Amino acid sequence: MQQSELKKVLSIRSLVEVAGTHQVQTSEDQERILHRDLAEYGRRRSTTGPYADNLEVDVLIVGAGFGGTYLLYEMRKAGYKTVLYEAGTSFGGTWRWNRYPGARVDSEVPVYELSIPEVWKEWTWSTNYPNYQELQQYFDHVDKVLDLSKDCAFETCVTGAEFDEQLGKWSVKTVDGRTAKAKFLVVAAGFAAKRYIPDFKTLDKFKGTMFHSSFWPTDGVDVRGKRCAVIGTGASGVQIAQEWGPIAGELKVFQRTPNLAIPMGKRDLSVEEQSRLKPFYPELYAYRETTFGGLCFDFSEKNTFDDSPSQREEFYQQLWDHGGFAFWLGTYKDSLYDMKANREEYNFWAKKQRSRIHDPRKRDVLCPLEPPHPFGVKRPCLEQNYFEQFNRPGVDVIDISEASGNAITEFTETGIKTADGSHHELDVIAIATGFDITTGGMTNMGLKSVKGTYLQDEWKKAAHTYLGTTISGYPNMFHLYGPHGPTLLSNGPTSVEIQGRWIRDAINKINSQGLKFIDPTEEASATWKNRINELSDISLFPTTKSTYMGGSLPGKAFEQVNYAGGMSKYKEEINAVLPDWKGFRTVAVEG
Repeated sequence: MQQSELKKVLSIRSLVEVAGTHQVQTSEDQERILHRDLAEYGRRRSTTGPYADNLEVDVLIVGAGFGGTYLLYEMRKAGYKTVLYEAGTSFGGTWRWNRYPGARVDSEVPVYELSIPEVWKEWTWSTNYPNYQELQQYFDHVDKVLDLSKDCAFETCVTGAEFDEQLGKWSVKTVDGRTAKAKFLVVAAGFAAKRYIPDFKTLDKFKGTMFHSSFWPTDGVDVRGKRCAVIGTGASGVQIAQEWGPIAGELKVFQRTPNLAIPMGKRDLSVEEQSRLKPFYPELYAYRETTFGGLCFDFSEKNTFDDSPSQREEFYQQLWDHGGFAFWLGTYKDSLYDMKANREEYNFWAKKQRSRIHDPRKRDVLCPLEPPHPFGVKRPCLEQNYFEQFNRPGVDVIDISEASGNAITEFTETGIKTADGSHHELDVIAIATGFDITTGGMTNMGLKSVKGTYLQDEWKKAAHTYLGTTISGYPNMFHLYGPHGPTLLSNGPTSVEIQGRWIRDAINKINSQGLKFIDPTEEASATWKNRINELSDISLFPTTKSTYMGGSLPGKAFEQVNYAGGMSKYKEEINAVLPDWKGFRTVAVEG
């Protein structure tokens, strides 16, 4: 891309969702740069407080999503001098970055929020599935109520970290040259911190407007009357297509794999309704930790073929009408374990969704009669009117699957070429190709073990952790909502609170017992890896390359990266090791 093109004047719009409509504003001089890495956003705001050089703290947390926010709250409450580093501009994690058109959560509130009473008592939502704007407002509220920002350095990107066994401290470096020391390092980068942009040929030739969905410009992009493309049909691609379909001049969705999307069931929430429910919130937050996915429902006690065909049809319809993940994680208990049972659910899905698409070709590409993979082994997207978009004359789906033989071959100055010889003329492209999922946020941080090796190299063949919270060779380092925890198979706030309390208890115990550090053994890590595989191998997850099985990056290991046994089992297993430090090497403070 020529430097002269980087300052192209663009017509852009601010996406402000008010009563389901978009208010459009224009602006000038937006930089036309395809951002690829968080480090590009590193900037030093100050030289004092949490931004100071040579910072020394008890606990350093990296990441200000649900996990980092919760740990900062817990660590400060426990009396530890704690600082949080965050690459974004404020709290919210993925919700500060995922500001593309239509970005919206796929877990219902109030299940999708922290259980901290002083936060939820004074907060109400406008809908059961909030958009990114409302989630940003929620995190602003959390920050204000808990007074968190005073201990945070924003726009701070970690590029290196190494543990000194003699000192018993981590030394952490940032992209702008700062160094901090901490006895405990908590990585709360989440599962989607490193963006993935495929190595498309001549990508930089394109002279129109192009952004990755998770590095979307704050002021939005004006697509009214424009020729637009969305590459990818994960959650981001589906949500962008829903928003652009009604207003773009033309929209082409480049699909490698059909998204087996299910109805969201979005509705308005009143203040009165939430006020009536709030006395029961503590029960709700306790209950969510007993279900498989950390939600407020669980799998049926029945297997699929315990019911007659008519009973199955009725049950599926009830789940469908409920909306959300009920059709995925509230269905028959053998759905994710038995292929014949799973096919019954897929057949129902296909019947419901195919009926919404008028064009036979589009119908077969978007909702094939033969499943592209078992239902639910890829996280289903929640949609509102996705399939109806393809009934619009200006909206099309381009099959770029391996089976089609019609891959994207190159980018041109004015669009995209595909293998069938077509040249798709475009003004705006959304790259919705996802992330180096689950592990990428940690391997991109320059973490160095006490053996002198880097995590990025160690995990090339396979990821290894102990309990989904610690890693052998990285003493006193903890992580949450990452590899080998419930993570992508769970509701985020449920998962991070279980792991966050465990991390808090481990740190308290280290200090109360006069330990310099703890370090999980390689043997314990191997045992945990076997446990992760054991839980996965009895399911249908290993049948398909997916985010659950390591993601789609070329060369990345095909392996289960989530704990697939459910929240309750997970909590029980990790808590069982704390009393006697089972699986850990412990080193006491000298003298």
